[in-house]
Amino acid sequence: MELLWWFFAIVLFAVGLIGTVVPIIPGTVIILAAAVIHRMMLGADKSIGWPTICLLVLLTLASYAFDFLGGYFGAKHFGATKWGAFGAIIGAFGGLFFGLLGLFVGPVIGAIAGEFIAGKRLVAAGRAGWGSLLGNLGAMVGKLVIGLVMITIFLVTVPSPL
Repeated sequence: MELLWWFFAIVLFAVGLIGTVVPIIPGTVIILAAAVIHRMMLGADKSIGWPTICLLVLLTLASYAFDFLGGYFGAKHFGATKWGAFGAIIGAFGGLFFGLLGLFVGPVIGAIAGEFIAGKRLVAAGRAGWGSLLGNLGAMVGKLVIGLVMITIFLVTVPSPL
């Protein structure tokens, strides 16, 4: 029975890693759920402890911070005003409701709209939108790294089933 729960956790880890790059799937939450389910089904002696679960929860929260702040810092790096950076955050939140495309396009539209509100011209607003897109792509890479770290922590912490 123990091997069944290991297989289940590994499958969820794979789905979670896919979810770190596909915005519709909550990747790090799935990885955390796999670890918690493994703990619930096998007990403390054959799975992770509470300190490890707390660490995985903190990493999951950090991955969501990457989601919302990636566009902001990308836009700021490319010279966006406060309006453009704030627009990128609002666009990221609004993009959540429009699926995969919305998560990439929302921060760009928000940054460009914020720059227009601040009185910038099209080129400066476009630069802020481009920075927002690059920031979101960087956040996606960061989420993938966090997901891999979470899986590594789990595999190093849990005793082998064999």
